[in-house]
Amino acid sequence: MAVEKKAMSPYEAERERTVQENKRKMEALNLRHLSAAVAPKTPSPMKHKRRRLFQAAAAAAAPSPPRRSRRLADLPEIKYADACAEVDGERVGRWSPRKRSGSIYLARTGTASMKARMEAGRKAEELEAQLDPEFPSFVKRMLHSHVVRGFWLGLPSHFCDMYLPKQDCTINLVDDKDEEFGTNYLAYKKGLSGGWAGFALDHVIQDGDATVFQLIKPTTFKVHIIRATDDGDDDNKEEE
Repeated sequence: MAVEKKAMSPYEAERERTVQENKRKMEALNLRHLSAAVAPKTPSPMKHKRRRLFQAAAAAAAPSPPRRSRRLADLPEIKYADACAEVDGERVGRWSPRKRSGSIYLARTGTASMKARMEAGRKAEELEAQLDPEFPSFVKRMLHSHVVRGFWLGLPSHFCDMYLPKQDCTINLVDDKDEEFGTNYLAYKKGLSGGWAGFALDHVIQDGDATVFQLIKPTTFKVHIIRATDDGDDDNKEEE
């Protein structure tokens, strides 16, 4: 006895009709046998030709010597890697016009001993104690980042909060010859930036030296420099 088919809902009947219609269309297009009828894929001769052309072009574009002006053609080529000097066993880059005291500064390259550093700091504190208390002051010991690279001079935070402006401004530094040097004071960083490098280089301030900053005007410091000297150096010794 044949099993009667279960009655389908209208949705299932419509779905069955759509499936059968799609099958009929695929059979009409013969898609199942289309891939077998396609010939095996073979390399295109045009691709090989283009590859050879690219290789030939790359070989022709080999690095060539740079073109030089006719006026300079007969002059020897400058090797900038060798365009540097050697001072005290250290290679130093070419002189920069921004550092007009570079040659003077290089004459005092070296590292002060710990004893010389402590002695310079002691003399700076003694000098500060002798200054007029009406003008606030502080001692600043020089480090490598202050006078060699970076040339950023951070000032004591409490001193800046009490005596210096709350916004960026120009602060003048006065040396022992009463010459003034303008520097850029950055209030939010509490330190001296542009201009300090020129002052440090012109006065040959070295890592290990000590300085006393005395605020003689609201935006002017009198700067006293105490050199860090070893025992064998006769300069800057205390008078007996």
